[in-house]
Amino acid sequence: MVLIRVPQIWDIPESQITPESVFINRRKFLKQAIAAGIGVSILPIMGCQQQSEGGNDPTAGTISLGQVPVNPDFATAGRSITDQSLSSRYNNFYEFGGTKSIWRAAQALPTDDWKVEVTGLVNQPKTYDLDDLRKKFPIEKRVYRFRCVEAWAMVVPWIGFPMKKIIEDVNPTSAAKFVRFSSYYDPEVTPGPGFAFGSLPWPYQESLRIEEMANDLAFFATGIYDRTLPKQHGAPIRMVVPWKYGFKGAKSIVKIEFLDQQPATFWHTLVPNEYDFEANVNPNKPHPRWSQAKERLVGPGPALSWETVPTQPYNGYGEYVAGLYQT
Repeated sequence: MVLIRVPQIWDIPESQITPESVFINRRKFLKQAIAAGIGVSILPIMGCQQQSEGGNDPTAGTISLGQVPVNPDFATAGRSITDQSLSSRYNNFYEFGGTKSIWRAAQALPTDDWKVEVTGLVNQPKTYDLDDLRKKFPIEKRVYRFRCVEAWAMVVPWIGFPMKKIIEDVNPTSAAKFVRFSSYYDPEVTPGPGFAFGSLPWPYQESLRIEEMANDLAFFATGIYDRTLPKQHGAPIRMVVPWKYGFKGAKSIVKIEFLDQQPATFWHTLVPNEYDFEANVNPNKPHPRWSQAKERLVGPGPALSWETVPTQPYNGYGEYVAGLYQT
């Protein structure tokens, strides 16, 4: 049996970090590992460093939302907001590829005539188009920390509305215990990472307990940085649950289902021992292949700074959500 050690991301001294070369080395490792039969358990680390970018504006096609009221409870995250030029070019969107530099590929996402179906154990099933969402649920701005399971972090000014507004509008039955969120998927448009095409459980699906969806923090984002969502951020509507790792936030949502049983979800289905269903940010619970005790900040500034800071339980939002998990 051959054991392959994946270095922890903070094993590299700051002075030696060369993002593009690190990315290339990891990509080579992945190809070798997959060829050796290691499988999908190492896929999420692909592209954990930045590739150099250039070219067109990654926010092209978005629309200004004007002066959006700021929710005073979430007006600051205790850190500087990540520069938009970085956050719009450094994204996970696995439907379009396994690297961070997928913003160009994500422009293929068709967002015209978008609809979100809400169904399952509800008394008032609904299908919303974008006009319905805008008219029904007044938007607000919230500044949230964003923590990836890969141990990097940002601070993002989201625009959208609380998830509990959907709950109130569709009136779930007493049997509803979980909520499943399904992302857009069309194999002709969303090819996924080429080396694993056909082996992943599409569409991308995530889930919350209904109490989690009803929490004040849980948010549907329809905008960012005072504009509508760019496609690489999950346009036109995505989940934002800032006390959980980023993979829990399904992008480009087309369906919401209220269920009585815990459903299968994308990463938990693939690698349950590495990506648990709950996925709350926890510095004391390491990922099997790296520590979660620290995180690297993307920015602020014109280039990746990778400042290392301690990870906070629940990503610093324990006062809002810890009670959901105390037994």
